[in-house]
Amino acid sequence: MEMHATRTLNADRATVWEALNDADVLKACIPGCEELTGSPDEGFEAVVKQKVGPVKATFKGAVTLSDVVPGTSYRIAGEGKGGVAGFAKGHADVRLADADGGGTDLSYDVDAKVGGKLAQLGSRLIDSFARKMADQFFERFQAHVEGAQDVTREPLEDDDSGDSGDVDAKD
Repeated sequence: MEMHATRTLNADRATVWEALNDADVLKACIPGCEELTGSPDEGFEAVVKQKVGPVKATFKGAVTLSDVVPGTSYRIAGEGKGGVAGFAKGHADVRLADADGGGTDLSYDVDAKVGGKLAQLGSRLIDSFARKMADQFFERFQAHVEGAQDVTREPLEDDDSGDSGDVDAKD
């Protein structure tokens, strides 16, 4: 599963870069993240609870930063094991650039894979879930760097209600 997107953030590059390297900010922005410890230099340990379709799992794993160009770009990679649910792993190449008219363009290319029971759910459901996770993370991240303080840590829910599948951002 691959995704590519760019968001223009109403914040300068230094602010965005600092937030991208702050464990507390990352924890607050990762949907379902219950714990995130460590540092950008040594890597992070994470605990994330999620429900993907009928499968609920607590993923425990490591997150590392590599190819770091301060103020400009890095690769954030993670792998989590969810017991019988299987595993999820992936990486995002994140790039910052000055936006026309001020602010910062944050671009990302995400590549994610799953295995175990999760892989049996089918690529359409997994792709949709991964897009929601990425969208919710970057929405929360954007709200944080633009000064909004109410960043929630609720796990994503699947679409059992029969709605359109949109994730409501909490203001």
